[in-house]
Amino acid sequence: MIIYNVTVKVEASIADAWVKWMLEEHMPDLKSTGLFTEYRLCRLLEQDEAEGVTYSAQYSCNSLNEYNDYIDNHAQGMRNKAFDRFGAGFVAFRSVMEVL
Repeated sequence: MIIYNVTVKVEASIADAWVKWMLEEHMPDLKSTGLFTEYRLCRLLEQDEAEGVTYSAQYSCNSLNEYNDYIDNHAQGMRNKAFDRFGAGFVAFRSVMEVL
């Protein structure tokens, strides 16, 4: 199993709206590609939130081929929707992990 992890620092002033959008729109849209089997959104605890709130969005898929399909055919459009909606109100760091 592959986990696509996106760690995001969100400005506090938009954090509630961003979480709502993630849970109600973005994450379901990503799953609707048929490439991911599940997803979850976590808030990082014990973090300095002076510059924003930090979240981890995790998406599971069965193979690197599915992950690569997402990156090649869907990722940029999904990222554009986030920037269109929230502008520079967040910064994201992406990583890919294999469950052992």
